[in-house]
This record gives sequence, C-alpha cells and structure tokens, in this order.
Amino acid sequence: MSAYVIEGATGPWELVIGLEVHAQVVSKAKLFSGASAEYGAEPNSQVSFVDAAFPGMLPVLNGECVAQAVRTGLGLNAEINLVSRFDRKNYFYADLPAGYQISQFAHPIVGKGVIDIELEGGAIRSIGVTRLHLEQDAGKSMHDQHPALSFIDLNRSGVALMEIVSEPDMRAPEEAGAYLRKLRTIMRYLGTCDGNMEEGSMRADVNVSVRKTGESFRTRCEIKNVNSVRFVMQAIEAEARRQVEIWEAGEEVQQETRLYDPGRGETRSMRSKEDAHDYRYFPDPDLLPLVIERAWVDELAEGLPELPDAKKARFMSQYGLPAYDAGVLVMEQGTADFYEVVARGRDGKIASNWMLGDFFAGLNRMGRGIENSPVSAEALGGLLDLLADATINGRIAKEVMEAMMETGETAAAIVEARGLRQVTDTGAIDGAVDQVLAANPDKLAEYKGGKDKLFGFFVGQVMKAMGGRGNPALVNEALKRKL
Repeated sequence: MSAYVIEGATGPWELVIGLEVHAQVVSKAKLFSGASAEYGAEPNSQVSFVDAAFPGMLPVLNGECVAQAVRTGLGLNAEINLVSRFDRKNYFYADLPAGYQISQFAHPIVGKGVIDIELEGGAIRSIGVTRLHLEQDAGKSMHDQHPALSFIDLNRSGVALMEIVSEPDMRAPEEAGAYLRKLRTIMRYLGTCDGNMEEGSMRADVNVSVRKTGESFRTRCEIKNVNSVRFVMQAIEAEARRQVEIWEAGEEVQQETRLYDPGRGETRSMRSKEDAHDYRYFPDPDLLPLVIERAWVDELAEGLPELPDAKKARFMSQYGLPAYDAGVLVMEQGTADFYEVVARGRDGKIASNWMLGDFFAGLNRMGRGIENSPVSAEALGGLLDLLADATINGRIAKEVMEAMMETGETAAAIVEARGLRQVTDTGAIDGAVDQVLAANPDKLAEYKGGKDKLFGFFVGQVMKAMGGRGNPALVNEALKRKL
C-alpha cells in the first residue's frame, strides 16, 4: 500500500483513484461499418452512411475488433465472456448523429482482470480491472474554425473503442501513472491499441475521492478526457487537494464531472453528475447478442506474443539482468527486440549497460527513437565485440560510439580509419610509463613518500601520452612494476 497522503489541517487524507481508459482499437475499419479508421484524414472523408446515421442503415459488427478486445482481455489476465451484448446508450450531442452510442453496458465482452504495476523501489501492486467493453466513438466538434459556428468532423464517428475500467485500487498519482504506462505497454505488445495519447487513441477519465484512513469511500468526482500520463498525475493531485479543502471547510464535495486545465494546474466544473444518468440503456435491436466459441478464444490465446512481465522475468534469468534494467528494456517491444539482438552470444549485463547508457544518451541528443536509430543492433553488437577482444578499451569505445551515431559507420570501420586500436605492446607501454615518471619527479617523490592516491594520476598521464589507446590493465600492471 502506498504511503502517499495529503496532510490537511485535520490530519492526513488518503486518495482513492480509479481510471476509465478509452483505447482505440487497432483495426483498418470501424466497429460497425467498412469506413477507414485511419487517423489524420481530411474532415468527413471517412464516413459511411452507418457512421452518419442515415435512416435505415444497419450496423455490421467488425470481427477483428472483437478479436482485438479478446486479445486485450487475455493480456489483462481477465475473464472472457462467451456471451455479451450491445446496448444503445441514449443521449443527444451534435457530434453523435444517431442520438445514441452503441456500447456494452450490462454484458461486456471482458470481465474482471488484473494489472501488476511496479513502484519506485521495486514494490509490486496488483490493480484490479473491473471490465473491458467495446463501444463506438463519437465524432468531433470543432469550435475554433469559425467565429460564430461549430463544425463537426465525423471521421472518428463509429471508430472502435475499448473502455477499460479499473477498480478504485490506486492510492497515489504515481500509481495511476504506473498503471497507465503498464496498460499502454501491454496493448502495444498485443498490437491492439497504439497508445498514442497525443492523437487521442488513448484517453483517460479519472475518478478521484479522498477519505480518512479506515473510512468507507466518500463522494468522487470524474475528470474527463485527460490525454497524457503526466496530466493524469497532475489532475489527481490538484483535484484531491481541492476536495480536502472542501471537506476541511465543513462542506461536502458534490459529485460532478470536471475538466483539468494544465495551464492553471486546476480542475474546473463541467457538469453536475447524479449517481444514475438516465441514458435509457436497452439492447440494440439491430444487433444480435455476441456469442463466441471457447475454442476460438483458446486459439487467440495461443497466438499472443510474450508479454512484458514474462519477458522481464526471462531477461533477468537468461541474461542475468537486475530488475531495473529488465524493466526499462521491456517497456517497449522495439527496445526489447533490439536488446536481444545486441545481447545474443554476448555478456547480457554489458549489453544492457551500453544500451541504457551511451546508446540511449546518443539517441536523446539526436531526438531520435530506437526505431530510426543510426546505429543498428548488429552494429552496437559489433562495438561490444571489439571491446570484448581488447581491440579497443572502454574510453575509446565511447568515442567510437559517438562517431557511429554521427556517421552510421560500423565500429570496425571507424577504428581502422582513425587508428584507434588499443595498444597492447608492453614495450610501448613501458616506454610511455618511463616518459611520464621522468616528467613528474615531484609527484613520484610524493608517491614514494606514501601518497598512494597519486597512482590514479600516473595512470591518467600514461593514457594521455598514448592518446587514450593504452590497454588499461597493462598500463596498471606496468606502473605497479615501475613504481
């Protein structure tokens, strides 16, 4: 359990947090029509008669969207319901031309599941998943195109969404952030949602309440459509502090829907919310109950990729990595795949150190991701091979890595072209040591007088005299012998 509390005038307050995540299903077509679900097209260029709610148009369920929901449920260790149902959720809004949204209310396709999150310090917490249901997205209202009119883009209308509802199990903003990142990672591994919050393909509604330790739940407020992990964490903090102030002033928090304003770092009221919205849910008369076969679910389960937790455990056992290294490397499928190529047949920990250190630092400097790295996994492995067979030393390897990032050339080519091979000739090393000792008689006297720390100075001077290309072990050995 997290120790995160807000200290108020009346003592500590505990947070209670639940998330409803809307994740856009990776699918070429929409949930009930053949129109394209691709992002970024010209407004209203991807709209079928079904999406525009023309009279008499009938929805036809997209089987791939159903499969994606089942895959996601399996990835969340959740119950898969072989019988589910689509309902009409009735409300009026300008970008919902039918006047209702087709969703799953009483009978979702996925039931209870669990997501394990890792907190700072390595502690693991299990966050319950209440359900995952399929529904269609609404269109988009645009209020900034004209001074007096609002425009409607129906490209998003009918796009398949998975709504993933958590239990109110989180107790700190950091836990909510870890949950969102883990959920996004799982869906990316599965290929069921790209998790791109900037493009709106993953959005979170955040439910927040506060209470004294040991109390039952108090009134919650919902913060709608938060579109980044950082903003979710900030919104929770801001809303929790607002609620603490209200309770401590002797007033009551009113249940309502709110919006988060990142610029001002505060939430503001959007609309009041009763316990029961009158959405007048009823089974959609145009859609039969959705019945799937257990054998089909088992087939989908067999085709799932290795998921992050399993991959992390394997990296720790197979490559001898600590939990932190393995956790960072499996965060993205592409990073994990890259690492496995680098580590194949090599020291796994050294491969991890180079990837998480100089390699990632170089990508960050260049503003690049691993998918468009100028250095391939094979090329990075080649650098480690030169280090392992003592062709170059660690200091030269860092220089070579920088050159690889800049030029895209292999380590071997750079070493040969620049004459960077490590010097292992003991005669040359002895000569450099004699030269340094002769040039620093005062330091030599101090060393012999008991100032042992000067040994590092002599090592540095010898390496400098050799242009950084001396074999460090042989330089140390020669210096010890001479001194």
